Amino acid sequence: MLFQVGGDGTRPTFFEMAAAQQLPASLRAALTYSLGVFALRRSFLHKILDYEDEFYAALMLVLEGHSLRTTDASFAESLYGLRRKSARLRLRKGSGEEEVQHSGLEKRQRILSVVFLVVLPYFKSKLHAIYNKEREARLRESLWGMVDQGFDEADFFTGEEPVVSRGDSGNQEVSVRVQLATKIKKFIAVCYPWIHASSEGLSFSFQLLYLLDATRFYSLGLQALGIQVCRATGQELMDTSSRISKIRNHERERLRGPPWLKTVQGALLTCSYAVLDYAQTGLIAAVFIFKMMEWWYQSAEERLTAPTVYPPPPPPPAPKVAKEGIPLPPDSSLCALCLQKRANPSAVTVSGFVFCYSCVFKYVTKYKRCPVTLIPASVDQIRRLFHDT
Repeated sequence: MLFQVGGDGTRPTFFEMAAAQQLPASLRAALTYSLGVFALRRSFLHKILDYEDEFYAALMLVLEGHSLRTTDASFAESLYGLRRKSARLRLRKGSGEEEVQHSGLEKRQRILSVVFLVVLPYFKSKLHAIYNKEREARLRESLWGMVDQGFDEADFFTGEEPVVSRGDSGNQEVSVRVQLATKIKKFIAVCYPWIHASSEGLSFSFQLLYLLDATRFYSLGLQALGIQVCRATGQELMDTSSRISKIRNHERERLRGPPWLKTVQGALLTCSYAVLDYAQTGLIAAVFIFKMMEWWYQSAEERLTAPTVYPPPPPPPAPKVAKEGIPLPPDSSLCALCLQKRANPSAVTVSGFVFCYSCVFKYVTKYKRCPVTLIPASVDQIRRLFHDT
């Protein structure tokens, strides 16, 4: 089979793996948006947003560790019914062909899986943030011919400005620290684009090979760990439930201390189990609500920014005929001055009534007003009409 669209046995499709890979990014966006909304009313939540990378990494560390420990799958993979299995190549007896044997994850593989799922993305996010700041500083320097001293003097990890001591030794220490941070940032600015391009290129290559059924591994990390992702069977799902029960019973049996302390510890364990059990449902619901809110506000913004088409305004009411003015003839095609069919029709702009050009020109020149409404007018306010309606 050339393209793995419908799947082949326990092998997940490309789209299942891609969806599982994109889920953490959607989850992070949903959490950031939710915290940003709540921070409008609760100012202390801004501290969490200031350490967004650390907060998200700690959350995913708990979720990924719990998921790998209980289901042998990452948090996103467990939602799609996938499992991680240790893949080992062995030669078949007699035929000499390679055979893939699957087994449960080892402790080392679980720990390294957490490193690839949480730790490495965290460091990549921090490097990306440092690279963006350094690039902005270089851009400002190229535009205005000066270096952003506040950024160059910022601490490499905390982002705070160093405190300058009064003594000479303190000044030297700060100077060395600033120089080291500057060199590290320049090194990151030079190397990070190549590292990022290499990482994305390898990721794309493995995904393309997986789509073409040329490899069993969806990413370089899975191949380095010797792990294959497979669909979970019904029996494996049942075994997972019993496995979770055994782990939790064993943890309760390991509680030590007086009875009241065991009761408190048991209650805490029960609460933590409930939170972890419903974390998947709650977080997926948060992603769904985030997407709904994003669609809702995007639609509202499009409605607000779209140009409003108003209907044409109705024509103004006709001005009233003055008592001392010339009355209008019953036939609207006749001139009110000569009572003949209008020749070279022309309108007086102050009133809108139409007359013969020669008639109205003579009248306005003599009386300085409209013949019908007696509104003051001049010959400059006479307009020829080339299409008399």
